[in-house]
Amino acid sequence: MVVSGSRDGRLRLWNVEEGSVVGDPWEGHSASVRCLDWSPNAREIASGSQDGTIRRWNPNAGRQIAPPIDTGHGFVCAVKYSSQGDKFASGGYDNVIRLWSKNGKLLIEIKGHDRSVHSLCWSKDGAYIFSGSGDMTIRKWQSIDGKELLVFRGHTSYIRSICLSPDERHLVSASSDCSVRIWDLKTNQQVGDALLHDDELLALAIPSDGRYIASAG
Repeated sequence: MVVSGSRDGRLRLWNVEEGSVVGDPWEGHSASVRCLDWSPNAREIASGSQDGTIRRWNPNAGRQIAPPIDTGHGFVCAVKYSSQGDKFASGGYDNVIRLWSKNGKLLIEIKGHDRSVHSLCWSKDGAYIFSGSGDMTIRKWQSIDGKELLVFRGHTSYIRSICLSPDERHLVSASSDCSVRIWDLKTNQQVGDALLHDDELLALAIPSDGRYIASAG
């Protein structure tokens, strides 16, 4: 199954094999859905919207499982569960990263980016968060206190998507500068030349075996 979010503010669950929508659209957001994430146990989905809220859903019922979270971001551009599923992070147009408990309580605000936060990922142990921003940087933070540890520079436009390799040795980023870049997390340097598209990039994915990178714009 795949879940998608739309400009109409609705989410839809899809049967991938049949290419068909399962059940009715999920309604709740009052503006475009900008981001989605499945919890690690696949029991819930978080969605972030231009209405400034995060909503959590039961994928089996298509219903919200908790009151919406008014994030303070303006537009919510990124939402990501920790690998343990006990918390999630969000980012948006106010340049701030916020960490939330599973019950929706604000745990910490992380400030440092100069423009909107478009993508987030966690280390497997939940100790670190990586963020990609419109300020053209990727930053590494301690999740416990929001301390900034590293800044990666090299992109020349908004960073739209980031993800860690399964072995956590590399970070991969995609940008509106039409490039995918690979970063070595031991040396904190870019690996090789940028991988180029003909237009801006919006999304990245790496399979569980780590052998390939999928990028889309």
